Amino acid sequence: MTKIAIITDSTAYIPDDLLKKYPIWVAPQVLIFGDKSFEDGVDIQPEEFYNRLQTESVNPSTSQVTPASFNRIFSELVPQEYEILCVLVSDKLSGTIDSATQAREGFPNAKIEIVNSNSITMALGFQALAAARAAAEGADLAECKAVAERSRDLTGVVFAVATLEFLHRGGRIGGGARFLGTALNLKPILEIRDGRVEALERVRTRKKSLARLIELVEERTEGQSPIRIATLHANAPEEAKLLLEEASKRVGAVEEVFSEVSPVVGTHAGPGVVGLAYMAGM
Repeated sequence: MTKIAIITDSTAYIPDDLLKKYPIWVAPQVLIFGDKSFEDGVDIQPEEFYNRLQTESVNPSTSQVTPASFNRIFSELVPQEYEILCVLVSDKLSGTIDSATQAREGFPNAKIEIVNSNSITMALGFQALAAARAAAEGADLAECKAVAERSRDLTGVVFAVATLEFLHRGGRIGGGARFLGTALNLKPILEIRDGRVEALERVRTRKKSLARLIELVEERTEGQSPIRIATLHANAPEEAKLLLEEASKRVGAVEEVFSEVSPVVGTHAGPGVVGLAYMAGM
């Protein structure tokens, strides 16, 4: 039977228990603090990142997964006769797909496919997991790619930010720019749409913004099954746990995943972001 490996990147931040269960490899994004570089989720974890964010005199920046990182993973898998499917962060948010494409050129005889998830966080993670589960059940490379592409249209992510400052500073604000200058008591709710950050609405108070996230997921998954749901948060675990518990109960989720955002995503979203990612119909 053909061996299939799924490669995603660290912006998905799939929890370790799921990574160990399926044939998934993770290519790390790069976090930069001053003159020091860290591999996202490898050299630096969220807790350390937010501690540094409070104490460092310089703001962090990020860089896409390097071609060398993909080359390292390909070099491990290709000699073991794996066929490879890369399911990666939206090309409108990162140049990661360019790095994978560049690295693939060094393996002309290998079977390596690349899928643009058009998303990030566990919306990307659910796509990678769908492909990995298909691979574990014996699907070939073309079938796994088809599963990933089909799941792309079944996933989404909505999130509430404490401030738009970080998205604006990192150049990832997209359509959320129209909420810049929002009154402090109005909390922006954003989504990933067509691979970009886009504005949804503004809600009064943090509590109402979190309740609205659940309503949005309910509206978007109504009448569909199965439903898989995940939280995402940046240094807001208690709110995220309550959000996941309530959302899972309301939509009747068959799978719930408690996930953080990686330090690289946290750099752009900022501390306090909380959201929900979902996949409905697969």
